[in-house]
Amino acid sequence: MKQKVTIRDVAKYAGVSAATVSYVINGVNKVSGETKERVLKAIKELNYHPDFTAISLSKKKSNMLGIMIPLVDDSLAPVFKGNHYYSELISGIEYVSRKRGYDFLISGIGKPEDCKNWITKRNLDGIIFLNSFPQTIFEEMKTLSIPIALIDTYEKYAQLYHNIRIDDEQGGYLAAKHLIELGHTSLGFVAPVLRGTIDSNRFRGFQRAMREANLFLDEKQIIEAKESSFEKGYEIGLQMARSNEKMTGVFVSSDILALGMIKALKECQKEVPDDYSVVGFDDLIISTYSSPSLTTIRQDVFQKGVIAAQTLIDAIEGHVQEAETVTLPVELVVRGSTKKMNQKV
Repeated sequence: MKQKVTIRDVAKYAGVSAATVSYVINGVNKVSGETKERVLKAIKELNYHPDFTAISLSKKKSNMLGIMIPLVDDSLAPVFKGNHYYSELISGIEYVSRKRGYDFLISGIGKPEDCKNWITKRNLDGIIFLNSFPQTIFEEMKTLSIPIALIDTYEKYAQLYHNIRIDDEQGGYLAAKHLIELGHTSLGFVAPVLRGTIDSNRFRGFQRAMREANLFLDEKQIIEAKESSFEKGYEIGLQMARSNEKMTGVFVSSDILALGMIKALKECQKEVPDDYSVVGFDDLIISTYSSPSLTTIRQDVFQKGVIAAQTLIDAIEGHVQEAETVTLPVELVVRGSTKKMNQKV
C-alpha cells in the first residue's frame, strides 16, 4: 500500500524545513515568494493533503459549523425524508458557509451530554440549533465558549443567543383573515405540535383574526398532527373526508402537511378548493407545482438559513458581540387552493 505523504516529505522535496511548509499551509507571512512557490510546487507534485484535523487543533479553529436538528423517533431520517423545509433551510446555510470558507456537520438533538461531546470532539467553531433548544441543552451549552445561533426559538433564555425567527403570529393571522374574507365562517386549524411555541404563536394569530370577525372556533376543528410530514397530512386528510365536521376553510401550519391532506381529500372525492379551501405555511418550492397550487403564508426559508449562517460566522470572527434577534416578515401568497364560498372555478 502506498505510504501517505507527510509534511516532512514535502519539506525534504522542496529543500526547506517542516516549519516553512507549515507556514505556507497556514498562510503565515514568514516565507519569501520564491520559497512559497517551491513549497506549493512540492505539495502539488507529491499530491500532499494536509491533516486539517491536526491543523484545527493547533490553531484552536476548525472552520467547521454544527447544525443540530430535533430528532423524530430517535432519527434524522424522517426529518429529511418527509419535510422539504429543512432542505431549503440548510441550502441557505450551505450557500453562506461555502462562500465564507466554512464546512458544516449535521447531528440530531439527543441527550445534552451527547450534544456537548459531539461539539467538543469535532472542535466546532459554532452551532446552529433548528427549532428546538430545550432547557437541558441550554444548561450544557452554557459551559461552552463558542457562538450559538438559534432558528425559531422562543424560550426566555434564548435571548442570550443570536436568534433568527419569522413573525409566526402574523402568519396565522393572515391565513385566517384570508379565509374569512373569502366568506368561510367554519374554520379548522391543523398544526404539527400545537404545544410547541412556533405553532402556538401561529394559532394565536389565527385566533385573533377569528375574534375580529366575531367567529367561534370549535375545539373539534383543532387538529394536532404530532409531526410535519406528507404522510401525516395524508392521514389527517382521510379523517377530514370521513368526518361530519362542517369546516370549509382550513389553515395548515406546514405546506408539507397541507399537500398530504389535499391528496387524501382528492382520493375521497373531496375537491380543493370546492369543498375545502386550504392555506399552508412556508411557501416551499413544491407548493407552486402541486395541483391545485397551494395558497400559503410565505416565509423565505432559504434566506433564514443565509442570515443564520452569516450571523454565526460573524460572531465566530468577532464582527458581532451582542446577541441579537432578527424577525423576518411573512406574506400571504394566493394560489389555487382557496376560493370564495359558493364561487365556481
